[in-house]
Amino acid sequence: MKKPRILLADDHTLVLEGFKKLLEDHCDLAGTVEDGRALVEAAEQIRPDLILLDIAMPRLNGIDAAKKLKRLLPEVKLIFVTMHADTAYISEAFKAGASGYLLKRSAGKELVQAIQCVMGGNYYVTPLVTKDVISSFLTPGQPRIAVADDLTMRQREILQLVAEGFSAKEIAAQLKVSHRTVEFHKAKIMELLDLHTTADLVKYAVAHGLVASS
Repeated sequence: MKKPRILLADDHTLVLEGFKKLLEDHCDLAGTVEDGRALVEAAEQIRPDLILLDIAMPRLNGIDAAKKLKRLLPEVKLIFVTMHADTAYISEAFKAGASGYLLKRSAGKELVQAIQCVMGGNYYVTPLVTKDVISSFLTPGQPRIAVADDLTMRQREILQLVAEGFSAKEIAAQLKVSHRTVEFHKAKIMELLDLHTTADLVKYAVAHGLVASS
């Protein structure tokens, strides 16, 4: 089988180096990135066969990055490698377009197995969480971790960037919109979520997995 071209995304350099070592004999490494927005930009240029990504990434979380990636590159395969074992995260990852889901405590050989499985057109979920995932499908009313459904993709992006400490001016530059547009969206987010301070927005973003707790 032809080696898949793979793009690696994680905000920890040691994790990226570990991925490279594990996969150098099995894949063609097309590049590495350390945040969600850089991932989307690199993927559009490189057009890899497969992307490994985390859920908690700076500037754009993995769930929202995955949604953008599947719109831009419908054929690309996505495998999440993350610390999050909660079934709600797993559900959101697959709804966003994932083909595989592993934990960072999974064995190294399992990552190679997952890649082979996914490139063969199948789905892969680590056995470390499989029982919980099956149980979640049998249990109605499972909680969702996604930010409130009445927030748009742009509002989720702005919420994450606000929670990461970027100013409205900095967010406007990153998203290529006006300062006023950012302020408008921020006010709308606070209204929709019934939050009243930037600190409340940060707490909400942490609680919903958009940013990592410090």
